[in-house]
Amino acid sequence: MIEEKPRFYVHECIQNFADQIVDLYGNSGEQAMLFPSAAVATRCRDFITNNNPLTEPKQVRIVNLVPKPENAANDSARRVSAKISAVIFPTGCYRAAKSFWQHSGDGVSSRRAEFCQKAFSSGALVESTGPRHYSKPNQRLCKGPRRYQRGSSVDLAVTPTWTPMNEKGDTPEATIHINGDTRESTQFVEERFGRNLDVSFVANAKLAIRRRIAGSLTVDADPEQALDVLGNAERIRCVEGFSESDVFLYPSGMSAIFNTHRVLSIVRGAMRSICYGFPYIDTLKILQKWGPGCLFYGNGSLTDLDNLEQRLQKGERYLALFCEFPGNPLLKSPNLVRIRSLADIYGFAVVIDETVGNFMNVHVLPFADVVVSSLTKVFSGDSNVMGGSAILNPQSQYYNLLKETLLTEYDDNYWAEDAIFMERNSRDFVSRIERINANAEAICEVLKNHRHVKEVYYPKYSPTRPFYDRCRNSKGGYGGLLSVTFYTTAEAVTFFDVLDTAKGPSLGTNFTLSSPYTLLAHYGELEWAAEFGVEADLVRISVGLEDPKDLTAKFERALEIVSAIARA
Repeated sequence: MIEEKPRFYVHECIQNFADQIVDLYGNSGEQAMLFPSAAVATRCRDFITNNNPLTEPKQVRIVNLVPKPENAANDSARRVSAKISAVIFPTGCYRAAKSFWQHSGDGVSSRRAEFCQKAFSSGALVESTGPRHYSKPNQRLCKGPRRYQRGSSVDLAVTPTWTPMNEKGDTPEATIHINGDTRESTQFVEERFGRNLDVSFVANAKLAIRRRIAGSLTVDADPEQALDVLGNAERIRCVEGFSESDVFLYPSGMSAIFNTHRVLSIVRGAMRSICYGFPYIDTLKILQKWGPGCLFYGNGSLTDLDNLEQRLQKGERYLALFCEFPGNPLLKSPNLVRIRSLADIYGFAVVIDETVGNFMNVHVLPFADVVVSSLTKVFSGDSNVMGGSAILNPQSQYYNLLKETLLTEYDDNYWAEDAIFMERNSRDFVSRIERINANAEAICEVLKNHRHVKEVYYPKYSPTRPFYDRCRNSKGGYGGLLSVTFYTTAEAVTFFDVLDTAKGPSLGTNFTLSSPYTLLAHYGELEWAAEFGVEADLVRISVGLEDPKDLTAKFERALEIVSAIARA
């Protein structure tokens, strides 16, 4: 495999832009990380200095790049504006900087970096020298190559071409006009990715996404049509007072988790958290590295809940309990009824990650104070864009405080073109989930009946199925993620090598994707993972939209080869 997750490495275009900024503003022996806002950059700087006590604070500095004020002030209400903040630090601090980038999920996307680098290279982005006296834009849109500029009736156009100076001697603006004559962004998306996508206001795209997440928008239509359609009452998250205004978008799923933890800490004060069940690696790292730490229950068992209750009875108090529904990669489902009861009695928040289960299959909001999700996965499906969401439960005792705090702490850093891709990808989300559910169950049947298969991990066949079914929607299934183990390492290796699917580290793709999950996510801590039942040879499978007969045939052929080699 040669694929990498965007948060685990810095994309080449992002790194090139960072190097260009260091060349201008930095010194020899320094590097930079790029972030979408000064607030995020400040958090990164603080994390670097806190983890490198021998580094002088002045050695870690922030360069905020914004459109030239005289240009941005002209008509900021009609434009979306580019900005970027660079944290420059000594090379010896790179490990801490990279840790923040990965765990927080708040780094810039490659689309934002590409756009901003063009603006920077042309002189349209300059270092901020003080308070900005023009209004802050609430929309941002990335521009594609110049060759895509064509006339159209679409309401988006880009400012003049990227030249250092115009005929008046002014540097062109690093902004994109709303209400114009060209169709550059539309052609960029269509011709680069083969999509017939009409680009309209970014605000509409984000509203459509939020309504889909809220469950009130389930039709496959463009934003202008979709936003005029009445919601599907059967799909709405049935919590009194809930609306799309309770849905907050983030650049990635980890950003949603990181910022939920951050805002809860502001609302409730610095307290330890609880990580219940074997989690995605970065969730645990966030809870361990930010704040006073966490109490980790890696097995996610009823015994663990008994232990937690005993601690609470003795007076221990916690910020929040974080869990996944179901977990990854063992697909266990926590007992949300009991967790909610403990939270109400002893006063801690509950944050549930519904990425794997997804809201078409399960309804977990009544048990949570906040529900988070990675939109990068099955919500998008096309694996060409990142995104995340956090949903507030209006019935939560913390709702008013969270909503009030978010008024000042939430910054919409979701890059405009990323939002446009996400909106388009998610239009057929409902129909995709139904097919993926069916395909996953068919694969499980093939695996479960084979003599070389040791265990199939899937919510339908888990001992925790009653907890899953308690939250399963009437038309919901058991999701598209499963894991499988074999009796020997040789069998697991053979199966993975000969299985005719794409191989990679993500999940929720429209195509079936398999990975040696434990080796990728926990290579440096295999013994630790094994303590919680996560075997080193585990193969995780994210099921896609392929024809069910063709898909099951691929798994049958792989198992036949495993059997043949075992007989030899």
